[in-house]
Amino acid sequence: MVTEWQLAERCLSGRGYYIRARAVDHCIQDFLLKTQSHPRTQILSLGAGFDSLYFRLKDIGLLHHTVVYEVDFPSVACQKATLIKRMKELSALVGDTGGEELGVITFSGEDYKLLGVDLSELSELERALEEAGLDNGIPTLFIAEVVLTYMENSRSDALIQWAAEHFSQACFLLYEQMHPEDPFGRVMQQHFSQLNSVLHSLAQYPDCEAQQRRFFEKGWTECSVMDMNEFFTCCIPEDEQQRVQALEPFDEYEEWHLKCSHYFVLTASKGMEPSWTPLLSNMTVPHHDETVRMAGSITAAVCAMHSEISGLRRYGHHSVLIKPNVILTTGGFGEEDGQHCRMRNFHVLIKHAGYWKAGCVKKENPDKRWDERLYHTVSCLSNSLALVVGGRTSPSSAGLGMLWLKFPETCNASDPNDITVELVSLQPAAEPAALRWRHSTTEVIFKGEKYLFLYGGRSAMEPVLGDWYFLHAQDLSCTVIPVEGPVPESRHSHSACSWKGGVLIAGGLGAAEQPLGSVFFLRELEHGFQWQAVETHPPLIPRYSHTAHVHDGKLLLVGGVWFHSSSVPGITVIDLMTGLCLDYTINVEHLEWPLMLHNHSSVFLPNEKELLLIGGGGNCFSFGTHLNPEPVLLSLSNILTSH
Repeated sequence: MVTEWQLAERCLSGRGYYIRARAVDHCIQDFLLKTQSHPRTQILSLGAGFDSLYFRLKDIGLLHHTVVYEVDFPSVACQKATLIKRMKELSALVGDTGGEELGVITFSGEDYKLLGVDLSELSELERALEEAGLDNGIPTLFIAEVVLTYMENSRSDALIQWAAEHFSQACFLLYEQMHPEDPFGRVMQQHFSQLNSVLHSLAQYPDCEAQQRRFFEKGWTECSVMDMNEFFTCCIPEDEQQRVQALEPFDEYEEWHLKCSHYFVLTASKGMEPSWTPLLSNMTVPHHDETVRMAGSITAAVCAMHSEISGLRRYGHHSVLIKPNVILTTGGFGEEDGQHCRMRNFHVLIKHAGYWKAGCVKKENPDKRWDERLYHTVSCLSNSLALVVGGRTSPSSAGLGMLWLKFPETCNASDPNDITVELVSLQPAAEPAALRWRHSTTEVIFKGEKYLFLYGGRSAMEPVLGDWYFLHAQDLSCTVIPVEGPVPESRHSHSACSWKGGVLIAGGLGAAEQPLGSVFFLRELEHGFQWQAVETHPPLIPRYSHTAHVHDGKLLLVGGVWFHSSSVPGITVIDLMTGLCLDYTINVEHLEWPLMLHNHSSVFLPNEKELLLIGGGGNCFSFGTHLNPEPVLLSLSNILTSH
């Protein structure tokens, strides 16, 4: 039986392998199109493995005057040759000239040569290619899909330089990993190290710019490079993007964008007329490769605990202060009883005598299910009452409704085991408005009355929502309150904070699965509310899956995902009076594990001017799962004073 976790991983892997295949095919077909006037061309696939490239191109009639050469270790090439000979469909595409193995040539057809050679032995490779008939005087495309990084840098550099020096009309296509030192990159590196497959190129060539310099230094005259987020946005037609996004229920946006920011596609050429530039696009999409300027750093420290932490390794959850120094964490996906699952138990953190204690909340009605939801909100309406709104079980299921959490009026606020909660279902008229997730629920004041402002998110039917509701805090009835001004773009995974009786909305993921950099203030007027855009300078870097807090006229944005893959979001401080926007990096040298700040929760402690970060992380493509193991404390007193 396929679990929800495995299904999500399959959806993510499907998109991940799609974007790789799409990028490679895009560049190969562009090469074939641009060289169709030449009488002969050739493609050399390095480390081809069991790739079906030749057979796909041959089947759709794109190899009229092109010979494809594939190279891999002798054992791999022999296995592939055997498979081709066994399968009539493949043998028919190659033709009947396969014959017997001739030295390093394990299979040979009129326009297909399969060679068994170690790529790191350049002199042997050169001899084998000459024997197979490779012509260094005609347009040649070299392909290396996650191959060169497994070679020592001196050998892969030599191969790149050899290709530039020995072929008069050469093109190179490279697809590899990058950004080894950020949290996702550390998990990625650890995965390959455990497989005894070290990624050699990452240390010397950690990003797009370093790879581009590498090719220029090795003799290539043209070179373009982009990460896969940029490729998806700039090089895939909009209708195809929409087709992919609608293929199946999908809710792993953070993992998808992080995977794409850690792989790049590079094309280089020399001697080509006209120049070969398949990665240049006519689309006017902003290019996000500039360095993010940091105003300073904030040191992260593991939270000082007096008890064992259990059940806080999770993501997609919600944490909220239910009483002074008492933090309740509900829902999400993580580890419980040794298994990955939607979290059933509620957890509490209590600060007492300068230390935090963790515990599991007792349910007054343990048989009452709360549907183990993700991406919900929890709003405290009093010291004894909180409202859970929305959330989901799986992306294909309808969103969940609302639920009361009732706490005793008085309890021992120093012992987690004394905290109890009663779950109470409710069916108010506002229930349909709550059938969403990745939304926000924020307290506002209108004419002295308290309301909950329910905004944005997504549902099983709509990938992004831009509507809103005012729920009266006493009876949760939907109240119509006039709202004027420019309506914000639909979004989910944004942040929302109460401020001056209204709401501050920041960031989020928009309709095209693109991060947003806008900030809006829903301001109370005498007759209703008004949307106002908050201008920031410099402009806020688009992001989503962050958390936010307001303190002393400053909006604090915590973590999230953005497309500036040269760094990860830390803390952004926006002065709401002046619009000044400053980014601070988080110093993690005292943490023994990668700190992933997406799908996390955070609680601001105003008296201490500290942020408590709880949970976060998720599936890291095919590299495994990382969940932040312990709560982390950030002291913000310095930046809040100096800002």
